[in-house]
Amino acid sequence: MYTRKNQLEAFNRLLDIMDELREKCPWDKKQTLESLRHLTIEETYELADAILDNDLEEIKKELGDVLLHIVFYAKIGSEKGAFDIADIANSISDKLINRHPHIYGDIKVNNEEEVKQNWEKLKLKEGKNSVLEGVPKSLPALIKASRIQDKVAGVGFDWEEPHQVWEKVQEEISELNEEIKNKNQEKTEKEFGDVLFSMINYARFIGVNPENALEKTNKKFINRFQFLEKAVKKEGKELSDMTLSEMDVYWEKSKAYFK
Repeated sequence: MYTRKNQLEAFNRLLDIMDELREKCPWDKKQTLESLRHLTIEETYELADAILDNDLEEIKKELGDVLLHIVFYAKIGSEKGAFDIADIANSISDKLINRHPHIYGDIKVNNEEEVKQNWEKLKLKEGKNSVLEGVPKSLPALIKASRIQDKVAGVGFDWEEPHQVWEKVQEEISELNEEIKNKNQEKTEKEFGDVLFSMINYARFIGVNPENALEKTNKKFINRFQFLEKAVKKEGKELSDMTLSEMDVYWEKSKAYFK
């Protein structure tokens, strides 16, 4: 690993390159905060994929792309006279110090949960009107539900035991089944949402990240189905001409490769 001096030199090199690109490159000169937004979202998802794949080399590359975007935003901010990279670094440093009084102050904590509770209380003292203000409106629904539950748990609005949450899941499933029987589509949708919300909450209690768990299942399904497609194609067959039971033979074989 590099020394702190080497790390700072590398970061300074990136800042110099950004200055030069912003001055000389037609594409880089044209970019705005708004034009970069969707690209930043894309890069973040690519980083998330690399993390789930545990591909350290790819994680390094994707982190570089994300860092480039941060430097790019900082450069645009400095051109507007609003902020620069030092403002960004100092702002997050100040926040970290203020939010960690158990490290930089005289507050005592016994575990991670107390740290999270102090974090939410401090945010309210900083002027937040609600503990939920920090949850972005544009987050995907599954991640948003998880963050909402984390936030309210941080101020004590939470179940005490996992079995209580599981009982709530079962209650919501029962209510969903009732509305399905009643053929009430609007209420069925609401109850289905309640089931998902309670399952996400249960995941937190059993130490599972629901977003990661679902995405790993997505990846597993994709790998298995693509195995099925290749096997069928290799034998000169078409999926559209096969029965479900015929396809299932290949599906079962795929499970030996992708578990």
